[in-house]
Amino acid sequence: MTASNHPLHGWDSEQIALHRPQLEDADVHALLARFPGLRGPMQILWRSPRPFSAVARVGTAAGEVFVKRQHLRVRTPVALGEEHALLVHLRRRDIPVPQILADADGMTAIAMGEWVYEVQAPAAGLDLYRDTPSWTPLRQLAHARHAGRMLARLHRAAADFDATQRSATLLVARDDALRAPELHAAIESQWVWRPGLAAYLAGRGDWRDELAPLAARHRALQPHLDALPRLWTHGDWHASNLCWTGAGDNAEVAAVLDFGLCAPTFALYDLATAIERNAIAWLQLERGMQAIHPDTARALVAGYAEVLPLATAERALLADLLPLVHIDFALSEIDYYQAAFGARAQADQAWDGFLLGHAAWFQTPPGLALLTAIHEPE
Repeated sequence: MTASNHPLHGWDSEQIALHRPQLEDADVHALLARFPGLRGPMQILWRSPRPFSAVARVGTAAGEVFVKRQHLRVRTPVALGEEHALLVHLRRRDIPVPQILADADGMTAIAMGEWVYEVQAPAAGLDLYRDTPSWTPLRQLAHARHAGRMLARLHRAAADFDATQRSATLLVARDDALRAPELHAAIESQWVWRPGLAAYLAGRGDWRDELAPLAARHRALQPHLDALPRLWTHGDWHASNLCWTGAGDNAEVAAVLDFGLCAPTFALYDLATAIERNAIAWLQLERGMQAIHPDTARALVAGYAEVLPLATAERALLADLLPLVHIDFALSEIDYYQAAFGARAQADQAWDGFLLGHAAWFQTPPGLALLTAIHEPE
């Protein structure tokens, strides 16, 4: 038996079928046959509703596992192995991340046909935000504080992980454009390795003018980023990627999930991303001031600072970074939609609503109010 109801956050059923076919029993059965301890009867118990990879919770005779599948155009086995190397490093430093299981050949990133698979042991704790859409704020301030604390612990543990830049370019939270001296030139320089982005912008003649307000903000910020040390970061620090020690308001983080966007960036990049993901109701901006959660943002920062204290200048830089932290991932989304699927409508949404729209929102009264709250000392 397979779960049949498979809603996907932010996408309709036709988009699901076109861009990310769901995991089927036969696919999972063939994969698990490569793992001696997981062979035999299995059942797909739940499928993730998130849009960029197919993930399922699977019951086997040996217990539950998580299966994740991505297309070879998005992750090669080598690129997926880069994520796994970071997870191994973090586990050795007592960061609670899931164990990646190896098949009979010792492989953790497994190519089958046009897909690349991985199998994970169950994460510890309760998945309280499992069905919460991305871009949805945390429900409890105590959760925000504990999430900030765990993020700082992760950064401290990753400080001596010295792997080079990721080979993956699609759907990775890098900082190439953010750190570049000039934004327009940085985007043009990426056309060699982002063919989808090049094709998209070739059909959008006024893109340089559209980007001008964001580029001006980038020019003011960029000099302050040069001296920040490189650090491998999570890249998608949202509540749905955390498991918890209990269901109560004061539950702590029990496990950190989904390192698919990880890359070498810098610590404030990850903290700004955490605020962007958890303190703004992006799906309900029509609510005005009620769409921002400044107390959540401040709790994230406070929890982080309990482990890795932040100077006043760093808090100011964090606020200045927030309207721009999404730049590289937005460019990656455009490249993904256009190159992998020729999905112009989704690429338009990534350009207009994400790349330009998120930055512009921070000039509105709610956006400015949130930045002010982050600037203010505790």
